Amino acid sequence: MPFVEVWIDVPVEVAEQRDPKGLYKKAREGKIPEFTGISAPYEEPLKPEIHIHSAKTSVEDAVKQIVQYLDEKGYLKAPPVVKEDE
Repeated sequence: MPFVEVWIDVPVEVAEQRDPKGLYKKAREGKIPEFTGISAPYEEPLKPEIHIHSAKTSVEDAVKQIVQYLDEKGYLKAPPVVKEDE
């Protein structure tokens, strides 16, 4: 099965604003150790097939980019139908 790496690239400040559970706040208070982007390093993907700039892209446009890529690469094609012998 093919693997497609999708990088949803969002600045940590934007991720904090979008955090409904308050995890970033807890991490900054030291309540969550080794929290990626705060107290633990984040390593960006080296060569993602799809790179979405989340702070500049709507959810709808991000979905379009992903679907377009998958369609262009042939991942969305239906497998051939195999008919059983009658």
